[in-house]
Amino acid sequence: MDETRTDIPDALNDHPHARDLARLRRLAMNMDSAFKLPIVDVRVGWDAILGLVPGVGDALALLPSAYIIRQAHRMGAPTPLLARMGINTGIDLAIGAIPVVGDLFDIGWKSKLRNVGLLEDHLQKELARAGPAFGISDQPADATPVPPRD
Repeated sequence: MDETRTDIPDALNDHPHARDLARLRRLAMNMDSAFKLPIVDVRVGWDAILGLVPGVGDALALLPSAYIIRQAHRMGAPTPLLARMGINTGIDLAIGAIPVVGDLFDIGWKSKLRNVGLLEDHLQKELARAGPAFGISDQPADATPVPPRD
């Protein structure tokens, strides 16, 4: 998982959900790794910062997670993938609620980036299976089609 990458994988640029996926990746990046701590060379995001506020912080950090899962459902993610994303979010919420330990856990777990990565992997596999159904071809758009040989 590359926690500094803000763009979607090249293979998904032509996917019908490319713009939505790019928006989810930016959201996940902001929540999980927006800032770099200079001395320890670790990236943290708003999730870890919000987690410092007792009670309210973890609940607020849950909202972007729920949004990512909802968008994954809208994009056609299968139930097992949505369940795995829910488990990642549940682990983040449960352990993140523990004072101090949870805050440190949030820095390393990065559930939102994990979940967007799972969605990207799913969409890449879907695209590989059904690329032509999405109107995607291996040929460049400006390529002249070659007629089949008899």
